[in-house]
Amino acid sequence: MGSLAHNAPIVFTFHALRFTHEVYPMKENDPLISELANIVGSEHVITDSTSLSVYECDGATVFKALPDVVVFPTTPQEISAIVKLANKHNVPFVARGAGTGLSGGMLTVNGGIIIALNRMNRILEIDIANQQAVVEPGVVNLWLTQAVQDDGYYYAPDPSSQQACSIGGNIAENSGGPHTLKYGVTSNHVLGLEVVLTDGEIVEFGGAVEETPGYDIRGVMIGSEGTFGIVTKATVRLLRKPEGYQTLLGIFETIDDASNVVSSIIAKGIIPAALEMMDHFVIKAVEEAFHWGFPLDAGAVLIVELDGIKAGMQSQAEQITEIFNENNCRETRYAKDEEDRQQIWKSRKSAFGSFGRLAPNYITQDGVVPRTQLPKVLRRIAEISEKYDIPIANVFHAGDGNIHPIVLFDERDADQCERVEAVNMEILRACAEAGGTITGEHGIGVEKMDYMPLIFNPQDLAVMATVKDIFNPSGLCNPGKIFPTAESYAKLGL
Repeated sequence: MGSLAHNAPIVFTFHALRFTHEVYPMKENDPLISELANIVGSEHVITDSTSLSVYECDGATVFKALPDVVVFPTTPQEISAIVKLANKHNVPFVARGAGTGLSGGMLTVNGGIIIALNRMNRILEIDIANQQAVVEPGVVNLWLTQAVQDDGYYYAPDPSSQQACSIGGNIAENSGGPHTLKYGVTSNHVLGLEVVLTDGEIVEFGGAVEETPGYDIRGVMIGSEGTFGIVTKATVRLLRKPEGYQTLLGIFETIDDASNVVSSIIAKGIIPAALEMMDHFVIKAVEEAFHWGFPLDAGAVLIVELDGIKAGMQSQAEQITEIFNENNCRETRYAKDEEDRQQIWKSRKSAFGSFGRLAPNYITQDGVVPRTQLPKVLRRIAEISEKYDIPIANVFHAGDGNIHPIVLFDERDADQCERVEAVNMEILRACAEAGGTITGEHGIGVEKMDYMPLIFNPQDLAVMATVKDIFNPSGLCNPGKIFPTAESYAKLGL
């Protein structure tokens, strides 16, 4: 088994849209398969090619790599046994949650084992008195809020895929969402973790208390993209539902006007719970798909949500309306009740599901720029779109400068694929040159590893690699992610 794929070279280009590796010829009676079946039961081991194809990609469907086997454990002890077995046979292993990631972070680029966490989907404890919950990694994000909403609480991190994404995956990528501006990302809401390390040891970092002495290893684990170990349990913070909400929707002639509003609101000392923007491409797709009543000729729509104590909220809403009007707002709409508010947010969170009306394929970037740089960077993205004749839609977390250019194309057209790769590079370069970074919540994975030198020098990357080697000395845990190669530097002209 030592000759399995992780020692083989990785072959990948955007044009080819697929990783290839030396496939170990596994059979039903293969010793590794039998040992995995002994751990989780034969009915929870997948080896046939048709079933494996379901696990060849995540939400970034242009990146594909077939695993050799998929297993479905239900306990930390089973995961520990699988990891020890992988080490024994020198086989790579990758944890996978709901598969909604957008950076190819769970691909088995060197072959090996996918440890699917879907069956570990229990909410183990809800402690309202201490405003905490303990969950397994396969719990769907929205399930936790639904479980505590009758008690007046909710779980704050709310990625757009929250109806499907799992909390384990959110922890791996340090996911955010529309309400990141006020409430922060996943790391701000996770108190403790139970983790199976890369040698199979089960450990705990952090815990049920707000602060613990010593190094914040919990924080190091969050956002490590599954390269340091596998989270098997998380203690998370629950928040009390706000007393009230005020949700506004502004319709603008241009994306420049809407972008200028964002900085002006923050400059006034108003910190909304959310500040979200959709451009004309997205408005058109969402309106044609769901008929929300958005004007098809608008340049941009801005969603601003205030929450908290009702007293004074109307005054803030009026100030925001004034800022809208100062920036050529065509129309301002207020959510008249909770149902109307939910409809507005459903329109925003349904955006990605509507892009099939625009193109057969898309890839989503998630660079971050200072808020004041939004107009400049969005204009640059428009120039890149025109330069390469590739449509780009924009729907993003404007409040914290986390842009989401949606690059639209047809993967059946090889020339388009080559242009898309150039588009992605230029977008992320523009973000870096504006004083920003190349990802806000999707992670690096395989998608952005080539672009890491845009924001980190070789010394920075060497330090990161040293930390990774401490947690993952064998390199078997989710290999082939995050770190650039010599080809990456050549691609960037560095």
